[in-house]
Amino acid sequence: MPHITSPAQIKEIMKENDLIFHKGLGQNFLFDANYLEAIADSGEVTKEDTVIEVGPGLGVLTTRLAERAKKVIAVEIDQNLVPVLKKLTADFENVEIINEDIMKTDIDALIKEEKSVKVVANLPYYITTPIIMKLLEGKYNIKSITVMIQKEVAERFVAKPGTKDYGAITLSINYYTNPKITLTVPPSAFIPPPKVHSSVITLKCKEPEVEVNDEEKMFKIIKAAFNQRRKTLVNALSSGFSHISKDEIKNIITSLGYNENVRGETLALEDFAKISNIF
Repeated sequence: MPHITSPAQIKEIMKENDLIFHKGLGQNFLFDANYLEAIADSGEVTKEDTVIEVGPGLGVLTTRLAERAKKVIAVEIDQNLVPVLKKLTADFENVEIINEDIMKTDIDALIKEEKSVKVVANLPYYITTPIIMKLLEGKYNIKSITVMIQKEVAERFVAKPGTKDYGAITLSINYYTNPKITLTVPPSAFIPPPKVHSSVITLKCKEPEVEVNDEEKMFKIIKAAFNQRRKTLVNALSSGFSHISKDEIKNIITSLGYNENVRGETLALEDFAKISNIF
């Protein structure tokens, strides 16, 4: 089966199999061969790698990954797509198709015998962040995550302190990974075209580079700091941690050398780690 490279091919396959695009599942199928190859390139997929692909759809990316990888595990939630996906990837013995919701999938069981695991996918935009955080917070044996997501979300992942895009998700992503945007994809490369531009971002997984006594506490502090961005960090934490007095919080912040009027949006991950370890 040759690669799918045009909207006409996708429409024909959908019509032949009595399929429709499910907007609720974020089904915007990428067809542009150049971008598909670029995603596989960004994922640095080799014959040593087992690749998890989330939401393979009709397999337009799956077949390209299968040509490069040791194995591709394609996790597709739409049961109507599975028979077609199996047919379109039938020439590849290294493709395993699983009809599951990735948010309910036991990732450890999926990759327990695999030595080198990477995630490469065109993620549904409506659930991008929950999927990525499940993969990161689970601390699975995953080397990297290369995904196509909404451009604005990708920009939040790589934002710098003090910018409008900088937020709690930025700090979470940078705690677990080194993120890098590798390319931008226009709506015209999809069928049906989404209303937004997309970006491919690679998250190289790593051990945390900051020393934190309690990860959960640090992320609670980060969440509180960004829940009310216009407030100073002292006031934001006073609202988020009512069992600690405002004076105590002020003393913690100033004892570390920060101005009592500092805002959370100006602080880096290292700063939040220091605050958390004293809190």
